[in-house]
Amino acid sequence: MDDATQQPLRGITRLSLGALSGLLAGYAAIAVAELVAAAVRPESGPVVAVGGAAIDRTPPAVKDWAIRHFGTNDKLVLQLGILAVLTLLALALGMLATRWRLIGSLGVLAFGVVGALAATSRPDSTSPADALPSVIGTLVGAGLLYWLIGRLGHPARPTAGREPATDAGATPASLPGASGWDRRGFILAATAAAAASTGAGLAGRALSGSQEQNAVASRKDVVIPAPSSKAAPVPRGAALRIGGISPFMTPNSDFYRVDTALTVPKVDATTWKLRIHGKGVARELTLSFADLLKMPLVERNITLTCVSNEVGGPYVGNARWIGVRLADLLEQCGVTPPSKGGPADQLVARSVDGMTIGSPVEDVMDGRDALLALGMNGQPLPFEHGFPVRMVVPGLYGYVSACKWIQDIELTTFDAYDSYWVKRDWAQHAPIKTESRIDTPKPFARPKTGTVMVAGVAWAQHRGIDKVEVRVDDGPWEEARLAAEDTRDTWRQWSYPWQATKGGHTLTVRATDRTGETQTVKRTPTIPDGASGRHSVVVTVD
Repeated sequence: MDDATQQPLRGITRLSLGALSGLLAGYAAIAVAELVAAAVRPESGPVVAVGGAAIDRTPPAVKDWAIRHFGTNDKLVLQLGILAVLTLLALALGMLATRWRLIGSLGVLAFGVVGALAATSRPDSTSPADALPSVIGTLVGAGLLYWLIGRLGHPARPTAGREPATDAGATPASLPGASGWDRRGFILAATAAAAASTGAGLAGRALSGSQEQNAVASRKDVVIPAPSSKAAPVPRGAALRIGGISPFMTPNSDFYRVDTALTVPKVDATTWKLRIHGKGVARELTLSFADLLKMPLVERNITLTCVSNEVGGPYVGNARWIGVRLADLLEQCGVTPPSKGGPADQLVARSVDGMTIGSPVEDVMDGRDALLALGMNGQPLPFEHGFPVRMVVPGLYGYVSACKWIQDIELTTFDAYDSYWVKRDWAQHAPIKTESRIDTPKPFARPKTGTVMVAGVAWAQHRGIDKVEVRVDDGPWEEARLAAEDTRDTWRQWSYPWQATKGGHTLTVRATDRTGETQTVKRTPTIPDGASGRHSVVVTVD
């Protein structure tokens, strides 16, 4: 018998090689799809498109759970989950194809339909061409699976009603319906398919990388002019020197990131444009990044808070922002706030990835330092935080104010349009609630008896913090020492020297803002307009 042609494959061996064929077909489909996506639009790739569609359709409670448990790694977990599911399905289709070759191959095409629908239904999709990566990728994958399964030959099939002949002269290859498998051909085909798929994937990455390099280069070339209105120096005593407390200014690398972008958009500042239009806009504006750099710039310290931040959670940070006053741009367009007769009460900001965020026009034009920010902590915005331009509005949760990678501003009304999160049961209006957090000691810490410094931060942006109090167990509320205030738009550090005694204790904190409102004891979830309640930690004193 020729070494290249073996007896028919049976049982587990045939299924295993079928599963391998399915895996190679899936790998080829994704690699080719990513190569095509690099030429069409990187965001149209099937993994990103399906992942984005999954995020859009995930119930808010599940999204909140993912943010709580995975933090900024929630997108990575989702992508790995998608790849794991695709791997299992590819293995299953490969095994199915060993019995029904055409059906298994057509199954691969079905996933192309899913990917194409996901890509073209995304908010940032602007062309039917977004379907091409998934369609072309799965056509290649289906063809490869059909071809590889053909290399396995046909298994022997018993004659209806009786067992196949087993006389001494019969060989496995002569059984009814049987044909030997081409071992050498299969190995060569599988190796070539793996190599070609890897090459396609690397080519796709290289093409996408060259596009990203333009964005990276544009950021490196940015020189932000000195602001016409500089932030006042941080007052002495605003930053306490206590171990374990959050730094007053949050470094860019530590600043929280919560958004729906599976891949961080890399926008070239030299080609970026912003359009301002809509209801009540007398003069539409289209601005380039260079146009914004020529305008009077404002520098301010502002604390941002994510609505997904649980009581005592980490999704709050303070940074020095520099940018253009949003109110100045709106006034330049002839926009007036509702309190002065303006017809629009909602500003809808649109991101390059299709995200829409609705902010009250009244709030962004009431005199607060609402900015189109270009810089963060003395640098151009990091890509993760919205380069080249993002919105920053003191006093509002991010989902109603902090549009990153912004490219469009439309004036409309809350009655006429629901933004992304409002469609998913979040509130239209969401001022940041008065909150406080214990940073040290940490939960379940074991401090020694004596003086233990309890410390943390409190925030009530655009109102300011007036008082922070600490309670030990069920004892009386004791006033903590407040650090110096920078501005009412920044958080405020506090400390309380606790005379710790042996045993288990519960430490609780509450803050009172400058309007006289004290942080409520009532616990509420993050949905629909931010969590409320008082943060506490349990410690054991040795």
